[in-house]
Amino acid sequence: MYIFLNIIIASYNIILNFAKIIKQSTMGRAFEFRKARKFKRWGNMAKVFTKLGREITMAAKAGGGDPHTNPRLRLLIQNAKSENMPRENVERAIKKATEKDTKDYKELVYEGKAANGVAILIETATDNPVRTVANVRSYFNKYNGSLGTTGMLDYLFERKCSFKVENKEGINLEELEFELIDFGAEDVFEEDQYIMIYAEFTSFGPIQKYLEENAFTISTFEFERIPTEMKEVTAEQQIEVDKLLEKLEEDEDVTNVFHNMKLKE
Repeated sequence: MYIFLNIIIASYNIILNFAKIIKQSTMGRAFEFRKARKFKRWGNMAKVFTKLGREITMAAKAGGGDPHTNPRLRLLIQNAKSENMPRENVERAIKKATEKDTKDYKELVYEGKAANGVAILIETATDNPVRTVANVRSYFNKYNGSLGTTGMLDYLFERKCSFKVENKEGINLEELEFELIDFGAEDVFEEDQYIMIYAEFTSFGPIQKYLEENAFTISTFEFERIPTEMKEVTAEQQIEVDKLLEKLEEDEDVTNVFHNMKLKE
């Protein structure tokens, strides 16, 4: 009996240690990714508002304009508040979803590589795919990169969802993490007075429901693509890749740009 119990305890410790190793690896990549995203934050508020407005319109068109019955819309409105987007802009974006002449947007993903082998994945929302792909291709050509084929970078990026949650007094982060694991969370950590939660893309709904039912205030949420490996570049190479990234981010059809370049301090 004691031998059997010891085997169970030993097995549990092995699994726990393995989980910690995986968590450290994931957390390291998430940290590097967030550092890159902070460094390459959208340059102006007009771009942010345009992006959010389009996402709000798309969410309202897909699931209705009532945030109480549309979870995606509810979180996008919270994102808009966090970015100080004027209330009238939000209301206008929701109303636009019901207008007959509102164009249908398609969400398309483009993949390519910069001149120095840096992988770049671009998410777009467009009413004219022909225009969008032509623009994206021209940016890659201009800065010596190459636009690739769909799926070529699947192995380099993991699709995740993330939540930025306001910290609550007396919260035990370790206990919260154990709770959230049951809902698909992979990584939970504190950052700048907030709790960051990372999970598989498919765990978005269950985690949102848990947080709302347990009175957590979700500051923002994002769907992200975390690189599985980072590409080292020189300072000069980074400048060249940055020019391509900036050009892509300036395009009105582009909603997100992800890459695996390891940024220089």
